[in-house]
Amino acid sequence: MDIRAILMGLAFATMWSSAFASARIIVQDMPPLSALALRFLISGLLAVAIAYAMGQRARLSRPQWGATVLFGVCQNALYLGLNFVAMQWIEAGLAAIIASTMPLLVAAASWLIFRERLPALGIIGLFAGFSGVAIIMGDRLTGGVDTLGVIFCLIGVLALTFATLSVRGASAGGNLLMVVGLQMLVGSAVLTVPALALESWEVTWHPVLIAAFVYTTLIPGLAATFVWFLLVGRIGATRAATFHFLNPFLGVAIAAILLGEALGPHDILGVTIIMGGILAVQLSRQRALRRA
Repeated sequence: MDIRAILMGLAFATMWSSAFASARIIVQDMPPLSALALRFLISGLLAVAIAYAMGQRARLSRPQWGATVLFGVCQNALYLGLNFVAMQWIEAGLAAIIASTMPLLVAAASWLIFRERLPALGIIGLFAGFSGVAIIMGDRLTGGVDTLGVIFCLIGVLALTFATLSVRGASAGGNLLMVVGLQMLVGSAVLTVPALALESWEVTWHPVLIAAFVYTTLIPGLAATFVWFLLVGRIGATRAATFHFLNPFLGVAIAAILLGEALGPHDILGVTIIMGGILAVQLSRQRALRRA
């Protein structure tokens, strides 16, 4: 892995992890589903417009369309929609920790359901990662964290895991940015229905909210996705996924710096164990693929 790939991986992990803190700011003064639907509408239109200018077209095969819609519903509507709603009640750092378990869940499902070979290091990493989550969740639940918010985040990460396992080849035609834009528009359309039914457009506008919304739309929404696909194209999806091990630490660190969220000893211990578990799982999967 060259220095450029390392820098791209660090940039992606930082941008992805920062989304939780900016989302936490947004949902304090905007209805969460409406805010997310608007964000996806703007991001999706920008992505489609840029893709069209690059010569990409929305000419997808039937499997590609199915995968695009599935991923738009599971990732953008369910995963992020549930996280935005949950962050009205729980801290951004906790939401980031739960979301960061996605690589562990994908590896566990691949091993247990799809019989993918997972070396001993990966199995140890799985148990370590989930143990780290248990340490944090046990401490938070006894400390009075909102249970419904945690449940929403858990359902969201399961939806994202399902999408990751189910979607194969959605961007095989080489029109990655167009597919990303279409996925965002699918998410916006799906989220608009409950937003209109359940929420009223009551927004307390102020400079911090505007900055957070613009940042969330352009950086985690567009830039992080673009960098991710560049990274995958450079070093492959499995090696690129190794950078997910940074997400627990970066998520809680950014939330602590920007929002002043407290970090207890259980949080630090749990995050450290989760990072080690994710790294062990990803490295073991890389080795298994090289031997296959």
